[in-house]
Amino acid sequence: MVWLRPLRPARRGPIPPDPDLADVGGEIDPQVPETKARRLRWWLEVLYIGTFYSIYTSIRNTQGSLRVGTEHAYNNAIKIIDAEKILRIYYEESIQQFFLGNRKFVRSLNIFYGTGHFVVTISALIWTYVHLPARYPRMRNTLLATTGLALIGFAFFPLMPPRLMPTSFGFMDTLDVYGGSWSFNKGAMQRISNQYAAMPSLHFGWSTWCAISFWPWALNGKLWRKLLLLAYPTTTTFTIVVTGNHFVLDAAGGALCLLFGYQIALLLARVNARINIVDWWRVNAPAADPQTHEPQPHEPQKME
Repeated sequence: MVWLRPLRPARRGPIPPDPDLADVGGEIDPQVPETKARRLRWWLEVLYIGTFYSIYTSIRNTQGSLRVGTEHAYNNAIKIIDAEKILRIYYEESIQQFFLGNRKFVRSLNIFYGTGHFVVTISALIWTYVHLPARYPRMRNTLLATTGLALIGFAFFPLMPPRLMPTSFGFMDTLDVYGGSWSFNKGAMQRISNQYAAMPSLHFGWSTWCAISFWPWALNGKLWRKLLLLAYPTTTTFTIVVTGNHFVLDAAGGALCLLFGYQIALLLARVNARINIVDWWRVNAPAADPQTHEPQPHEPQKME
């Protein structure tokens, strides 16, 4: 009977380690040299992430604020407010009112809201790419999966942010009154942007992802590094509330997307690990004897 090489290696011998699973249960055997990691190319990563974000932005804004029903977004906001009242966490209006007297402070938060979201996230991607290349694919996939999952919320639960609620609710559109990095009420931004893409809050999801990405940098450092990383998502949550861009439950939605996004990234890592194992087996599997068609064991290598 002709011997066919199995698709999966027998568990008799050591399995090559996989860098993607090194810290999530992957097997590391010191007797087997590490398989050569797939080479990362920075220009391909830029193209990959840039293309993904362009597609994401296009889909998110396909149903811009002028196309999404205002009444629908308003009704969903009422549902969020009612839910927060039940949970006794509806304090967004009181928190914003407390800081509205400091115009420069609120304006600085608007600028932080519009710029830090991208600057810190890109910095985290670059840092992970340079210092933790084996971990980078999983973290990149987590970010992309989180962002992709957010589209589900934007599509099925358009939400009017606090700053766009009727004045009777006591909120102020700080971006329009105090200003910031840009304005949603002028030019092309008004025509194509989807201001009702508020649930989930990617600002919170991305900021938490950044803290996780930078965490290895803080593990072997001083206490201030850990506090800095913890302060970033906390400051982001404070910012989205004071500026009136999100409800607190929007941040919870962002955390949920991040959780599921990480699970998707782990699944992709495990699939990639299986592919690596199959490739390793095809290279290292014993050759079949031409007469008996039985696999011949490898001869042990002599140490020089």
